[in-house]
This record gives sequence, C-alpha cells and structure tokens, in this order.
Amino acid sequence: MDKPITIGLDLAKNVFQIHGVEAEGVFVFRRQLRRLQVLAFFSRLEPCLVGMEACAGAHCWARELTAIGHEVRLMPPACVKPYVKRGKTDAVDAEAICEAVTRPTMRFVPVKSADRQAALLDHKARDFLVRQRTLIVNAIRAHLGEFGVAVAMGIHNVERLLEAARDVPTAAIPALDMLAGQLRDTQARIGGYCADRQDAAPR
Repeated sequence: MDKPITIGLDLAKNVFQIHGVEAEGVFVFRRQLRRLQVLAFFSRLEPCLVGMEACAGAHCWARELTAIGHEVRLMPPACVKPYVKRGKTDAVDAEAICEAVTRPTMRFVPVKSADRQAALLDHKARDFLVRQRTLIVNAIRAHLGEFGVAVAMGIHNVERLLEAARDVPTAAIPALDMLAGQLRDTQARIGGYCADRQDAAPR
C-alpha cells in the first residue's frame, strides 16, 4: 500500500470510517475502524495530514493523533458539507472530509487543549443549571397563572412566587410543592457551584 499523505476521518461512537489519498489525490484506501483500532492503525502510518469535522470527541482525537506525529486539522461540519458528492454515508463523509481538508480556502478550528475544554465545561455546567432554574420558574409562573395568580417577573421575585403557590386549590399544591422543591434544589446547586469556583480560584 502506498503511503497516504492525507486522510479523512469520519468520527462515530464505535465504528469510524477513513479515506486516504496520495499527494495527487489518487485513492489509496478506504476502510472502517472500531474505536479501539484507531490509534493502533494510525501509529503504523508515516506522519500524514488528518482531517476531521469539529464535532463531539474531535478535539480529543486530534490531541491523540497529534501526539503520535500526525498533523490534524478540524473543520466546521458546514464547511465540509459542500464536498459531499452523493448520498450521505460514513464512507462518503470520510471522502468529503479528505477532500475538504486540502482546500486552501478552508476554515479550520483550533484544537482545544484538555484544560481549555475543562474550562468550557465549567461554564456550560453552570449555564445548564441556570437554564433549568429558568424553566422551573416559568413552569410555576404559568401554572399559577391558570389560577389567576400573578407575580412580577424576575429571578429576585422567586420567594414571592413560591409564597403565591400556597394560594391555589388544595389539589394543586402537591404538584407545585414538587416544582418548588426542584427549584430550591437547583438554586442551592447553583449557589454551591459558584462558591466552589470561588474557593478554587487562585489567591
């Protein structure tokens, strides 16, 4: 088998697809690899250019492949899509990635370090809790509205909202109590999470 210099790697949960070409774009190979086979396969190759879509797991794989000597370039999926020549399959996607990564006008995504990804997760986790809190507050507000109970908007009015939840028919109180409990738990998690972040910050 001739040495490939460009490989398109289509990522998946378990079975990955690769497409390799020579410098002139001559087809070299196309095959599937199971997750546990990926690093072993690439470690047997001479250093080459590997293209991937910047999707879930891409940054981790980019770091792993870079560590064994390959040059990895990540691309936004939307930028790869125009290079898909026919019906969407893993093999066709790998071929499109292989072609797209060599284009001089292609836009690439910087590979994130593990520390950078951890910092992003830190922000996303808190944002997720805040969104959950907003959903719960809006649900309580909407349910109270069905009984003609209205409380001013704003997260600072949460306690007034919970107090108003007592002014509903008895049969509705258990459901509203459940939502209120979930809201308090989420509030506590947000507060505790922020406190932990402050304690962990450099002094």
